[in-house]
Amino acid sequence: MDRHDAEDRRRLVTSEPVDTAAPGGLSRRRRRQLSLGGQYGVFAVVVVLVAVLADWNTLRLNFANWSVAKELFPDIITIGLRNTALYTAVGFGLGLGGGLVVALMRLSSVPPYRWFATAYIEIFRGLPLLLIFIFVGVGVPLAFPGTNIPGGAAGQAGLALGLAATAYMAETIRAGIEAVPKGQLEAARSLGMSHARAMRSIIIPQAFRIIIPPLTNELVLLCKDSSLVLFLGITLEQRELTKFGRDLAGEQGNTTPIIVAGICYLIITIPLSLLARRLEARQRRGQR
Repeated sequence: MDRHDAEDRRRLVTSEPVDTAAPGGLSRRRRRQLSLGGQYGVFAVVVVLVAVLADWNTLRLNFANWSVAKELFPDIITIGLRNTALYTAVGFGLGLGGGLVVALMRLSSVPPYRWFATAYIEIFRGLPLLLIFIFVGVGVPLAFPGTNIPGGAAGQAGLALGLAATAYMAETIRAGIEAVPKGQLEAARSLGMSHARAMRSIIIPQAFRIIIPPLTNELVLLCKDSSLVLFLGITLEQRELTKFGRDLAGEQGNTTPIIVAGICYLIITIPLSLLARRLEARQRRGQR
């Protein structure tokens, strides 16, 4: 009899908790279902109101006018999209190289290097990117008369984007280096490698494998930030997507060029975002 009582008590303890009713008479599960149903209902009402109240004919004529959109091609690809990709690539390359140098200075045992790297990171992460573009386009020629930045608008845009990206990438690279187990460096030094060679051959390659996803996200941000190139006084052949769409929208008196320019941005950014998510997922699987 005692054995049967013990088994009954064990079954009571290990059984799943009963979804008890709340004081108002509704169980917790039922309240969640009602809350979720209410949210769906509100969303459906908003969608219906927008569909009923919006002037779709006016929207189509001003934002999705095919006769205006087809006049943008192929220039929006050969000029706008090409220049956007060029400015982004130059800025990313400069930012990646500069970020590696600043990150190593940030981790250096030499105090002046650490002070400079810390000041650089704090200043350029705190400044709006627009001010950096103005500084590169106006301040550099005034500070260094007769100095021409190589590459014209691409060089100026790349320098401005690179100065800002260096600060962000430096912190990302520093975090990646610190994420590599210290035993890796100690093992390399015990094999007779110098500190510089161990960092170059062992630590930095592993750090870059760790930080590939955030670097991909930084590339997406640089692509969008390249729209500030218009403040450098670029020519018609140097226009990027935002400047191209803005100029054509003013000429046509229609917003369709802005929408097409936005779609061209998505052609670049969506694949990069998907790539970043896949790399993050692969990295998580590798850590298991």
